Amino acid sequence: MTDDTNDTDGGESSETYPSDGEPADGDPSARTPGGGATPEPEPIEPAAPEEFGLVQAWWGDGKGKTTAAMGMGFRAAGHGYRVHMLQFMKGGADSVEGVRGEYNAIAAMPGFSYENAGHYGWHGLLDGSADDEHEAKASAAFDRAEALVAGAAEADLTEPLPLDGDPDDGVHMLILDELLYAADRGLVDPEDIVALAESKPEGLELVLTGSHAEPEYLEGVADLISNVRKVAHPFDAGHRARRGTEY
Repeated sequence: MTDDTNDTDGGESSETYPSDGEPADGDPSARTPGGGATPEPEPIEPAAPEEFGLVQAWWGDGKGKTTAAMGMGFRAAGHGYRVHMLQFMKGGADSVEGVRGEYNAIAAMPGFSYENAGHYGWHGLLDGSADDEHEAKASAAFDRAEALVAGAAEADLTEPLPLDGDPDDGVHMLILDELLYAADRGLVDPEDIVALAESKPEGLELVLTGSHAEPEYLEGVADLISNVRKVAHPFDAGHRARRGTEY
């Protein structure tokens, strides 16, 4: 066992920590939020974000785009910010049960709400659903997205919003799940998505997900573009959607 200091590869000694575990003067952790202490849960109270206002796009052939967006939604709602998710395309299918774990969790989370604007089945597949109905649903969902953005523009996003407030009256984060997939399927015009992103109010964090094809039309428009790549997927081995992971 050596003494309380650790040498770096460059020969410089690191900061020391006293035996009680508290950061010593000059330790980098003392300059981090919370002073390096383990965060503790706090009651959720309405609050307003100080640094929201970016456009995010999550695309790719890997699993996790919607999961990542909802994870951010829960994180934002945990800080007391108002979050709403509008889902395109996901109207249900034979491989997915009627219950959705995420809906149950969102319903129990203050400040987080959702609505589903999808049509049953999958566009372009012989599953008994009509493609023109998918198109109508997607068109109506995009109109709804425009209304939500307009509502946010009318709100003061620098102030807390009621956690149980109507999303039409403004939200801090708007998740448009599978919108990019709807564009990939030709159900929504990519130029309309660009116009929507460019029209959003300054303080609204806009999160777009979906599509296996790269949304090149968002280059220079989105501040964050993440490609969720598939390395392996259980679907390739014949696994169906699993309760608790896919729905």
